[in-house]
Amino acid sequence: MQPTTVYLDLLVNAVLDVDAQNQRVTTSVLYLEIWKNEFLAWDGGPFGGIGEISLPLDDLWAPDIIINELVKEEQSSELPYVYLNSSGMIRRSLPIQVVSACYLETYAFPFDIQNCSLTFNSALHTVSDVDLALLRSAEDIENDKQVFLNDSEWELLAVPAAYRVLHSQTGDFAQIQFHVVIRRRPLLYVVSLLLPSIFLTVMDLGSFYLPPHCGTQITFKTSILVGYTVFKVNISEELPKSTASTPLIGVFFTVCMAFLVLSLSESILLVRFLHRERREGQEQPLSSLRRSPGSGSCSPEGNARPAGSPLGEADGAAGTGETLRRPLGRGTVANPSWTQGDSAPAPWVGFLGRTPSCAITSP
Repeated sequence: MQPTTVYLDLLVNAVLDVDAQNQRVTTSVLYLEIWKNEFLAWDGGPFGGIGEISLPLDDLWAPDIIINELVKEEQSSELPYVYLNSSGMIRRSLPIQVVSACYLETYAFPFDIQNCSLTFNSALHTVSDVDLALLRSAEDIENDKQVFLNDSEWELLAVPAAYRVLHSQTGDFAQIQFHVVIRRRPLLYVVSLLLPSIFLTVMDLGSFYLPPHCGTQITFKTSILVGYTVFKVNISEELPKSTASTPLIGVFFTVCMAFLVLSLSESILLVRFLHRERREGQEQPLSSLRRSPGSGSCSPEGNARPAGSPLGEADGAAGTGETLRRPLGRGTVANPSWTQGDSAPAPWVGFLGRTPSCAITSP
């Protein structure tokens, strides 16, 4: 007894959803199966040349073809009729929305390519009872994209098909496996995810041209870091969530944020170092001016001023009042040319004559 051969064909209409977290794909396909029932053949000549009729599916035997990867009850339009021609060939076409399990590799997101398979076989009949075959050649099925909606996020690359026999303890079952190979269109994610991240990183590098001794650089870097943090929180919903693998773009975002944090830390340490160096530079001249012991004058080296210097003569005459000082201005300490022969000075001039010539002492 010859087995009943069921011819299968598959046309992919659209990829509706790719759920990386639950590892399943929703596709819309047009499924076609044809088999022959020799007991339903007739000669169309005596019957007015009728060569094809439609009959209710419930009145005929139909092969029990199932999809192995199906994880949810398929949603299809109710088509209770099949076509039967005069040679006994029965044709059944069915649009199906298939939710199938698929191993989704998201490491290369958004430049990833997914390969999801749909395996058709009989649920009860072995290959000796029901055999399967392709309605068209494998090359025609692989390159057929005429009904695919090409305006979605996914692009259909190919639908290769293969026939094989599954050997199991209950028997040998004929199988036809269709591989739906799809590729994600990356332009949307490049514009909305990659380019803003690269721009923020370049702006952070450009902040090194700001003067490091002012706080503008730290403020600028902090603003960039806060903006990048908000950006990363907003794009977390766009990244595929999968426990099997981490998308490389997520690693890229984390590394960029780490570089921003290191850059901010480096700027903080640099400003702290420059501030400490400037503070030490200001304290050094002050500490070098010390009062000489036993004298009323100040000397950079701690010794008395030379006797011939104007400042030394002014200090010598400070106790007698013969030499009066002018008011101390910026860059001057005393003026020995002002003597008692001049007009009477103000009362505060005498006070200056009784004070040391250098009021700056070391702390």
